[in-house]
Amino acid sequence: MAIIIKKVSSKKELKTFIRFNYELYKGNPYSVPDLYDDMLGTFSPKKNAAFEFCEADYFLAYNDNKVVGRVAAIINHRANETWNKKEVRFGWIDFIDDEEVSKALLDTVARWGKERGMEAMVGPLGFTDMDAEGMLIEGYDQLGTMSTIYNYPYYPRHMEKLGFEKETDWVEFKMKVPDVIPEKFVRISEIILQKYKLKIRKLKRKEIKEKNYGQRIFDLINEAYAPLYGYSKMTQGQINQYIKMYLPLIDLRMVSVIEDEAGNLIAAGISMPSLSVALQKAKGKMLPFGWYHLLKALFIKRPKILDLLLVGVKPEYQSKGVNALLFYDLIPVYQQMGFEYGESNPELEDNKKVQSQWSVLNPEQHKRRRAYKKML
Repeated sequence: MAIIIKKVSSKKELKTFIRFNYELYKGNPYSVPDLYDDMLGTFSPKKNAAFEFCEADYFLAYNDNKVVGRVAAIINHRANETWNKKEVRFGWIDFIDDEEVSKALLDTVARWGKERGMEAMVGPLGFTDMDAEGMLIEGYDQLGTMSTIYNYPYYPRHMEKLGFEKETDWVEFKMKVPDVIPEKFVRISEIILQKYKLKIRKLKRKEIKEKNYGQRIFDLINEAYAPLYGYSKMTQGQINQYIKMYLPLIDLRMVSVIEDEAGNLIAAGISMPSLSVALQKAKGKMLPFGWYHLLKALFIKRPKILDLLLVGVKPEYQSKGVNALLFYDLIPVYQQMGFEYGESNPELEDNKKVQSQWSVLNPEQHKRRRAYKKML
């Protein structure tokens, strides 16, 4: 098989790059397609603030003029400087079950990275931690979420045959919404509220803008996530982009913030109805009727599953039970809104601080994903 690799150099080729994933997984009951317009923005240097400190090229693999794979080659200079590394990332990688294809794609990323002075290749990773990352290695029979990657079981086999080794793993959990707030949450929450003189706040649209809560929440996330694998702090441009992109979609009942006596933000929890099924029905497009499926899931007929998007706690309050306060507030909301299950975002397998917060909710670890590494 003669595999030809071509760099994406036109809008038409970029569309092909984006839609290849949908075509490869068309009809798969577990894969959740990205929205085409969102991906256009992600891959555009004019629209994605991550290009302030990233560079990237995108490649397509062809066989007999048919697309058989894709991959993005990315250098996050900010992350490399933060962690003192010289790594090129591969992301948005998809390929048919043929080792010549996967090898050609990854060899292309390796050459691209070496030309720019990189010493190792890691992935799947996006531009930043706000992008989907990690290759699924467990949980192929589980529905994906809008913020994660789904891939066929043959993907990790290709990685191992090509000499890639485990860099880190993320795990994901599914938890039943309890009928009553666990007694442990109640007890811990009441103690912590008094001991640290904290208060739980529910936000209103008006005060989010007036009191700059969007900025404050992302500043908190930057501080809380700073020690995590590969994290590079969001720039002001990124924060502005995410505030504009996500806050209008959030039902504020599903947001909880914790403040200290002086009004300083010390913790935030953000969740939303799962959009997985709605995105499948939309088939990756807002038009003609994709928007209807998404709005219906968000505001009209919510699914039974919710996504736990972000949980952030200031470092000095971590391991003090503050996480319990968030769910002390949110569990009654979930009950009232009719949710039956919650699903976590990927969490680093060694992040026991985060995983301990689910312990009283009988969590089921149902997915695992991996970042691979290879020296150049």
